[in-house]
Amino acid sequence: MEQVHAWHSFGGVQRVWSHPSAALDCQMEFALYEPPQAAHSNEALPLLIFLSGLTCRWNNFVEKAGSQRLAAQLGCYVLVPDTSPRGDKVADCPDEYDLGQGASFYLDATQKPWQSHYQMQSYISEELFGIIERALPGIDLNRVGILGHSMGGHGALVTALRHPKRFKSVSALAPISNPMNCPWGQKAFKNYLGPDEKEWQSWDASKLLAANGWQGDILIDQGSADQFYLDGQLLPESLQEAAKLSQTTLRLRIHEGYDHSYYFVASFLDDHFKFHYRHFI
Repeated sequence: MEQVHAWHSFGGVQRVWSHPSAALDCQMEFALYEPPQAAHSNEALPLLIFLSGLTCRWNNFVEKAGSQRLAAQLGCYVLVPDTSPRGDKVADCPDEYDLGQGASFYLDATQKPWQSHYQMQSYISEELFGIIERALPGIDLNRVGILGHSMGGHGALVTALRHPKRFKSVSALAPISNPMNCPWGQKAFKNYLGPDEKEWQSWDASKLLAANGWQGDILIDQGSADQFYLDGQLLPESLQEAAKLSQTTLRLRIHEGYDHSYYFVASFLDDHFKFHYRHFI
């Protein structure tokens, strides 16, 4: 790995690392906040992974959400990967914000031209864990939580539900909860996974939760004035119904007047960090 940025923040250090990715066959960057406790603790500290939404990179969350203050208070690392593979050789749809670079949907693509690089699920759930184990021994891989926003909320839910042994906790802010039944998800799944909807089910959080449940509780926050919620792109009620079917404890909070922006994310991120930390102690 090569460090490309480092900023002191709330007693800790916000770093950005660059590395070649075997899963994605391209150079990738991820942000990692080291809390102040890391400098003097003999104990490995827990980790939160945050997955961002459509069109984002690592910097959107790092610069807008205020996560460093919360991580410093709780004493946990925060890792923010990019939202997709990057580079000139990576397939893209530059005129479409919801397909291609910045819009991976955190799945492992099976269709051309996407399958060569768009293996984001393997990158998040396997390769990054290997990097942490080899290069960042101060992180406790037995205490890892995952959360995300919008497309990243979908990614966090699906990643945790597909790999329950890797994660202690999962939550999401305005997630795409039932992508098989919304325009964003249908477009992405058809392109990345092909036309067979049976292949889509293992990438849909509502389908996965209904079939397999979850080992703990789940926290979901949603703004009532979110344009994408009102347009039927997010469908958190489908996730709520899936939780009932699987007898999983899911808390869905609808917040009056809040939209889809980082003003919404920053407003409720404190609750999510504390939710995850409760599962670490």
